[in-house]
Amino acid sequence: MRLNTWFGALCLIALAGTALAQANVITERRAGLKRAGEAMDQMKLLVENKSDPRPAVRQIDEMIGFFTGMPKLFPAGSDKGDTKAKPEIWQNFSDFEAIDMRLVAHLKLLRNAAEGGDVAAFEAAYKATGPQFCGSCHRPYRNR
Repeated sequence: MRLNTWFGALCLIALAGTALAQANVITERRAGLKRAGEAMDQMKLLVENKSDPRPAVRQIDEMIGFFTGMPKLFPAGSDKGDTKAKPEIWQNFSDFEAIDMRLVAHLKLLRNAAEGGDVAAFEAAYKATGPQFCGSCHRPYRNR
């Protein structure tokens, strides 16, 4: 009887740990996506004012770091809880990863334009980021 009680307790602890891990990964990805959105808002001001884009390099580097590891923040089962992630992410995970890799490649172009101080190239890359890259993931994989 005691062995069954211990085994049951261990199973409950494992389930609670899994639920906590899922909540943490959801919190982490939401925070990273929020930071990326805030960075995009700040870059928008640079574009609108035709300002030197070099100050954006640090934020773009942070975005590259976040999005490079973003697929790991979508483990199986993390579609429950405080998330806007659609089940299609896990049904089409290789497509989700491919979209993410294209975004990372584009962010590197945006970074190069910013680092070089090329206002026109930065503006063009920035304007493509939302609709072509962020949107290519949000449309199929994010609930509104």
